[in-house]
Amino acid sequence: MLLFKPTHRSALVSLHAAVLLFGFAGLFGKWLALSPELIVLGRTIVASTALAALLRVMREPSGGFEWRLAAGGAVLALHWIAFFRAVQMSSVAVGLLGFASFPLFVLIAEAAFLRRRLHAADWVTVALVTAGLLLLVPEFRIENRVVQGLMWGVLSGLMFALLALGNRALASRRSATGIALWQNACAAACLLPGFALDPVLPSLRDIALLMVLGVVCTALAHTLFIRSMHALS
Repeated sequence: MLLFKPTHRSALVSLHAAVLLFGFAGLFGKWLALSPELIVLGRTIVASTALAALLRVMREPSGGFEWRLAAGGAVLALHWIAFFRAVQMSSVAVGLLGFASFPLFVLIAEAAFLRRRLHAADWVTVALVTAGLLLLVPEFRIENRVVQGLMWGVLSGLMFALLALGNRALASRRSATGIALWQNACAAACLLPGFALDPVLPSLRDIALLMVLGVVCTALAHTLFIRSMHALS
């Protein structure tokens, strides 16, 4: 249930804060001595637990499960795995710049599936993003780790664009916190079978970092991003 609709200004603040926190999350890919899959599993478990506790304290309903949330959770897991793989394979900067390609994919998807007409400013955006990504490539060889990292980063951007478009529709009728809870829980559920087959226990230091990553850069950031979708298109 949507309790209130934020103003355009507050939605912009939420969006910029979310993007800042998402960017900060890239540092954890270097700080944590864990695989991308285990990092994402840990952050989604922490995030969904924190969001469930918040909803209980606020006495706000989660909105109930639906399969679109499960699909969003799977896309969310793929987005974060690709992002952390980009960071670990190359650098935080390359991972973030690849992830920053998501507006390009949003424009393409809106034109292809929503029949949105692209204007001159949109084409300029497409050209600038494409040129910026090409400038990052030192040499066009798949063996180059920067190229590999950028490819993973761009895949992360594509997944995030799909998630953003899906959440835009969900945000019109559900609370941001409820959406974030279900998607993080479903993302964790997607990754649990892999952990069960090859369990790896993180160190106390890694657990502490996962707590910060899960609460601040996942639960809070994801909720702020979805909340901004209530007022922004």
